[in-house]
Amino acid sequence: MATELPGERLVDRHPEVSATQMLADLIPPREFQTASFDNYIPDPNYPSQAAAVQVCKSGAKPKSLFSKAQPLAGVYLDGGFGVGKTHLLAAYYRDFKGTKLFGSFLAFTSLIGALGFAPAQALLGKYQLICIDEFELDDPGNTMIMSRLLNELSQKGVLFAATSNTPPNALGEGRFAAADFQREIQGIGSKFTFVRVDGEDFRHRDPDQTLNACSVEQLAEFVADGSNVSVDDFRLLLKHLSTLHPSKYSHLLDGIEKVAILDAFSFKDEFDALRFVAFVDRAYEAQIKMRSTGAALTKIFPANYLQGGYRKKYLRAISRIGAMATA
Repeated sequence: MATELPGERLVDRHPEVSATQMLADLIPPREFQTASFDNYIPDPNYPSQAAAVQVCKSGAKPKSLFSKAQPLAGVYLDGGFGVGKTHLLAAYYRDFKGTKLFGSFLAFTSLIGALGFAPAQALLGKYQLICIDEFELDDPGNTMIMSRLLNELSQKGVLFAATSNTPPNALGEGRFAAADFQREIQGIGSKFTFVRVDGEDFRHRDPDQTLNACSVEQLAEFVADGSNVSVDDFRLLLKHLSTLHPSKYSHLLDGIEKVAILDAFSFKDEFDALRFVAFVDRAYEAQIKMRSTGAALTKIFPANYLQGGYRKKYLRAISRIGAMATA
């Protein structure tokens, strides 16, 4: 089927990513490169959004934050997905007048894995601000590594800004993310300024809403406009993702504007599902459009996955898939 539609196959790509490239990639993704406090539009129904802007504005000043009179470790934006936390984090990064890095939790743990802890610590210690998007507390090993890194770098005066990955409309559940973060990041957790960002998913994707999958004819129309398109069988794509470290997924998508997936189906293997979530995150950050035949991509995560320990990841992925599938 893939050969009947124009486009290249992601499964034929085998990106190699050096530690130098990983470091160079630590900037806001395409979607947020122009993010600023001025173009963040707070929802008047949720006053905490406007309040978060003011806290972040006052926080992005290295002189006051590094002074002995104000021994803060950083800012932690706590809230549901789709409320603009990453936008605020990118604006914080943009406003900060010092040396800085911006990346996902995965990007930083991947860099540590590639370099080793001590060399990574020495390298990252040269920066004044490190922004970590979607800080993950559901992986004990990586959380321990990042906790140690934050504690040791904070002693050198490095400032941090981070977001959480809590689900929307969780009746206060998101507040536990801040408590969990404070507990897990032992030593400096209490020195963070915790900023609550309430609100609804701005993408207006209801996790229970079904998107219709494309017919083959509709998918052919989707890929036929001259864009840089990839066309892959879902089963083969999942197999290929299993052979790559997730840190390579963004480069797997280099130059791609549209992703067409053939014969999508509901997951039966949670490792496949989690790898696809990481793939979706990178595609969303690159503002790639996505369509599928077979099952609707917003319905491929089984109900028991959505109720399990990784539900936050899956709900965020559904929201982002919905945005890419309707773009």
